[in-house]
Amino acid sequence: MARPITDEERQYAQELLAKARAAMKAVEDYSQETVDRLCRALGWATANEKTFARVARMGVDESGIGDREGRVAKRFKIMGILRDILREKSVGVIEELPEKGIVKYAKPAGVIAALVPTTNPELTPPGVGIFAAKCKDAVIFSPHPRSKDTTMEMVRVMRETLKKHGAPEDLFQCVVRPSIPLSQELMSICDLTIATGGMAMVRAAYSSGKPSYGVGAGNSTMVIDETADIEEAARNTRISKTSDFGSGCSADGNLLVEASLYDAFLSRLQVEGGYLASDEEKARLEAAMWDAQGNRIVDTVARSPQDMAAAAGFSIPADRKFIIVKEDRIGKEYPFSGEKLTTVLAIFKYSGFDNVLEMVKQIYEVGGKGHSCGIYSFDDDHIHRLALVAPVSRIMVRQPQSKANAGSFTNGMPMTSSLGCGIWGGNITNENIHLKHYMNVTWVARPIPEDRPSEEELFGEFYNTETL
Repeated sequence: MARPITDEERQYAQELLAKARAAMKAVEDYSQETVDRLCRALGWATANEKTFARVARMGVDESGIGDREGRVAKRFKIMGILRDILREKSVGVIEELPEKGIVKYAKPAGVIAALVPTTNPELTPPGVGIFAAKCKDAVIFSPHPRSKDTTMEMVRVMRETLKKHGAPEDLFQCVVRPSIPLSQELMSICDLTIATGGMAMVRAAYSSGKPSYGVGAGNSTMVIDETADIEEAARNTRISKTSDFGSGCSADGNLLVEASLYDAFLSRLQVEGGYLASDEEKARLEAAMWDAQGNRIVDTVARSPQDMAAAAGFSIPADRKFIIVKEDRIGKEYPFSGEKLTTVLAIFKYSGFDNVLEMVKQIYEVGGKGHSCGIYSFDDDHIHRLALVAPVSRIMVRQPQSKANAGSFTNGMPMTSSLGCGIWGGNITNENIHLKHYMNVTWVARPIPEDRPSEEELFGEFYNTETL
């Protein structure tokens, strides 16, 4: 249980809030052109290859989680966010619907408390910050203690960029000595919380008494049906599973493969760098990854496959990129059917599409409901049937999951680092958290010609029938 907040922490939170509100006041008259220019400057300052690589590697070194080289690739998210926001309006009139007599005006959401996860201390600040700057919000970043220096460094870069371009630095502030009580206080006094991280963090945001956008746990599950291109599917699996050593909730966790393709696909995964664990090695991995109560052991999160094997007491060749375990059981008592958050994935065999749809539903009862799944198929009916029953907010078709569902340059998903998981995942939205979630909107309605259908049209076949 968290300790009570100290008087010093409470005063510090109030000081941060006052500075944030003063900074917002200073930019309230910024035009759309000025705001967009500032967003471009922030994008370049944080996503240029030299700066992002330096801070990303710092994040891996500080936290001990993730891949020093793979983490650097996440800079594309900042560029994607910038692409999206530059195509939208956020100042004054943002949309007009003449046929409905509606005009929409954007207003800032206010001061945002942004909880920064240890897996993305270099990406979350600019991702949240660019959205916020576009809407003339201020942000107080609360870093994870395990990666606070990295978060503070990226926020420092962002503050210096604001200053360089004549904007108040205090639009972005970072908590220097983070603690759970201080984070809770900030969530209770700020106008909005963006909670990207573990479920404990999200639950704390939802209990703060203020509006919050949280995320849910993942357990990405991919269906590979009989029409799949197995070379494409195996390649994308490797890309998704190895991204930052599988640290993201979107990384492929379970592969459900049609029986006629199973052996060939398993072979292809090994061509792509997969190591097929023996039954004994699988048992050792399970003991290394979960404790006796079924809780994930943090020291094996986002590790290389060689480190995973070493933690389990065996070794694998240096050229192997991920570990494959065969599984045929689904349930909370079978942890490999749940979220793994590292370079280990489970492969299942299925016969018949009706059966795989049932397997998908069972897997999401174990964990990850509301997050995402995917399918490698050229059968539109299969894709449609999966979309009808899968309890997820997003389904990627023939794409590397961890590179696609939070937005990519080859699909239409909004770029973000925060994925809403809907009511399934205990969240208020199913959407990728993007620009619209960082603003208030005023709807102005003018009179239009009456739009009132007749009662007969409204009630249809029930009109004038016997009533109770």
